[in-house]
Amino acid sequence: MSSLRDLLAAGREREVYSAAAWSVGDAAGTRDRGWTGTRSWGGEPLDGTDLWDLASVTKPVVGLAVMALVDTGALRLADTIGDHLPEYRDGDKAELTVGQLLAHTSGIPGQVPLYREHPTRASLLEAIRLLPLTAAPGTRVQYSSQGFIILGLIAEAAAGETLDVLVERLVCGPLGMTGTCFRPAAEARRRAVATEDCPWRGRVVVGEVHDENAVVLGGVGGHAGLFAPLADMERLALSLAGGARELLRPDTFRQMTSVHSEGLALRRCLAWQGQDPVDSPVGRSFGPRSYGHTGFTGTSVWIDPDTTRYAVLLTNRVHPSRTTDGIVATRRAFHDAASRRAEATRQPETAT
Repeated sequence: MSSLRDLLAAGREREVYSAAAWSVGDAAGTRDRGWTGTRSWGGEPLDGTDLWDLASVTKPVVGLAVMALVDTGALRLADTIGDHLPEYRDGDKAELTVGQLLAHTSGIPGQVPLYREHPTRASLLEAIRLLPLTAAPGTRVQYSSQGFIILGLIAEAAAGETLDVLVERLVCGPLGMTGTCFRPAAEARRRAVATEDCPWRGRVVVGEVHDENAVVLGGVGGHAGLFAPLADMERLALSLAGGARELLRPDTFRQMTSVHSEGLALRRCLAWQGQDPVDSPVGRSFGPRSYGHTGFTGTSVWIDPDTTRYAVLLTNRVHPSRTTDGIVATRRAFHDAASRRAEATRQPETAT
């Protein structure tokens, strides 16, 4: 059985990414971790302190902050956008709920490159407000970064704090994720793993959020913008595998990680992807109640509550171009291998 290191080193050899880091284990602790490759093609070797653009793995971290606000009563899942954002009260999104935004069932379209025609924060936010719904609320799972941008605004309004401060106070601080942040400072950027040679910016992006809409928003959004080292993602995964008791009440955490898209084609929890029986990004090796999230830059975290198993994978698969697609097969092979690794560590020793 090849090691996780060998598997991910082979991905680099196929030029799926220049760099990869991983951690796998369960609630009892980490079973295997490491890194391979260089921060960019031709760049410095990884040293374990490297900073990764989490891309959409930002969404569940923001989701944890939102659910912490639910715990305190500052927010309710039944609250509407109009309850918290006055500018939405006369539009088609006024009655959409926090729960629908978290489960991607709001009907707000996603993956819209608004940055191309809206180069300022104010104009981009106004464009999101005016985006026509493309499904009736609650009738379709439609992955929506725009919905999570609105969710971030709601969290800020409910808490009276900016989103970066809120995430630090409610998630990163309690878990000791001291290296995780939006908009890394200069010293941290020197440890960042490169992402795309971006046609829009005309340069290789390093230490600046890859997502273009997040750039226009100033680097902080409910949908993208967080950077983190492997050690911090490990802390997050270990907490989740143990029930996130440092962050949420047990009932709130169970509610967050249960499926909220019953009867629809895709399984969605609150801010988490469910284990889709047809096309799971992590294959079939994690159980039917498992959940997690992937990021466009090649990042992912996945948790199986039945085994308390977790897997973190960090790559820069968009470097130097987003057109490569080898991460799909590599991610599934990694999770299969991680499951075998976990099973091997659980087996009792036998005499020889």
